[in-house]
Amino acid sequence: MRQNIVLIGMMGAGKTAIGGELSRRLHRPFSDTDVEIERAAAMTIPEIFARDGEQFFRARESEVLGRVLASGRGVVSTGGGAWLRPENRTRIGDHGVSVWLDCDLETLWHRVRHRPTRPLLQTADPRGTLARLLAERGPVYALADIRVQARQGDSIGQTATRVIEAIRDHDPAILEDK
Repeated sequence: MRQNIVLIGMMGAGKTAIGGELSRRLHRPFSDTDVEIERAAAMTIPEIFARDGEQFFRARESEVLGRVLASGRGVVSTGGGAWLRPENRTRIGDHGVSVWLDCDLETLWHRVRHRPTRPLLQTADPRGTLARLLAERGPVYALADIRVQARQGDSIGQTATRVIEAIRDHDPAILEDK
C-alpha cells in the first residue's frame, strides 16, 4: 500500500523539519533515515563516509529505507542522495508517495553553509559543490510524485500546509486514517 509520505530533496531543503511537522499534524510516526543509519552504525554520517566511503553508506541507506517503509503509514525523511538510486525510487513508489521539497540554491546555501556535518560539502568550494549537486540531482528529483517549493521565507508550518494540500490534490486517500 502506498501509505507512507516520503520527503526527498537536497540537503538543507527542510525534509526533517517538515517531516516532523507533518508527523505531528497527521498523527503518524516520523522516521529520518539519516538518524536511523547513525543509530544502527553507532557512528555519525561523516564518520561512516570517512571510514567506509559513500558506496557503503548508500547501501546501508537503502537497507534502512526498506525497513522504515515496511512499517507503513509513516512520514519519512530521506537523505539527499537516497532518491538517486533506482531501487530506492521503486521501493518508495511501492510503499508511499514521494514529495520533492524543491529549494533554490541560495536558500540551500543559506541553510547548510555553517554545517560541518555535510560530508559531500567538505571540498575546497562547498557552494560550487552544492550548485553542481543541485544541477545533477534536479532532473532525478523531478521524477517524484509531487513537487512542493520550499522557500527561504516560509515557516515550517506554511511549507507543511502546502505539502498536505499537494498530497490532497494528488491522492486524498493517502491522508485518510485507516
